[in-house]
Amino acid sequence: MDFRRRIPAATCLATMTLVASLAYAQRQSPVDSSGQLRGEQGDAAELPPDEWPDRDVAGCHLHYTSVRRESNGSGWRTDYPWAQRNLLIRLSELTKARISRNEDGTPHVYLVTLTDAALFECAYVMASDVGTIGLSDPEVDGLRRYLRKGGFLWVDDFWGEAAWEHWSRELARAMPPDEYSIEDVALSDPIFHSMFDVRQIPQVPGIGFWRSGRGEVTSERGAETAVPHFRAVRDTHGRIIVAMTHDTDLSNAFERETEDPAYFRRFSVEGYSVGLNVLLYAMSH
Repeated sequence: MDFRRRIPAATCLATMTLVASLAYAQRQSPVDSSGQLRGEQGDAAELPPDEWPDRDVAGCHLHYTSVRRESNGSGWRTDYPWAQRNLLIRLSELTKARISRNEDGTPHVYLVTLTDAALFECAYVMASDVGTIGLSDPEVDGLRRYLRKGGFLWVDDFWGEAAWEHWSRELARAMPPDEYSIEDVALSDPIFHSMFDVRQIPQVPGIGFWRSGRGEVTSERGAETAVPHFRAVRDTHGRIIVAMTHDTDLSNAFERETEDPAYFRRFSVEGYSVGLNVLLYAMSH
């Protein structure tokens, strides 16, 4: 999305608007010319098989419909599939967990919907850019059933109050606040000590934003998003069933770890500390 002859201002504005709209549409397009679903960096989506190849740990990423726009977001495609692939690789390196892989050793990260039977095979599900999500009634029912049956949802990489309000309204349709209230999770909570001792919630910006600010800025929306949050919904036994990392992009700490050594040193170590703790908590509670 690249943003000399003199031309009339109105023509210039119209042209810029058209280019921006086309670029947004191209970035948001979930399929290629052959109809293949593709992730944010162009990788073909991995749909869940009728029979899973093994019972080792596989990743699951949520496919959904976007009903509004968010700056720098790509809807369900955001952070898919390399954020989870890299996170699962680190899980296999630092624990004894066995990771489900394809023939070339790449971890499986299945793209699932809330109406898939395969959803109930997922030990956890991740989603990004959920400030744009729109759930149908069957999807609301699917999310409710998945969480009440012991599932775990982690949503990440959504910024600002408008995105939070939109997401929390959609979540409330499945998990009514009078039964399942949202809380800010204290750093003393077990989820922050599953493997690593997490002493702060890191604010991880998207790598493009970080580079544009010369590595000096982490809040993508200025003062509005200056403080990152780790929020949660618990079940009736007090166990976290929905984890929400808001005003931070932890998934980029995994997805982009190889692209810039300075970015890795600044964000990936702390990001993985939180990410691995969340996965271990999800699979052990």
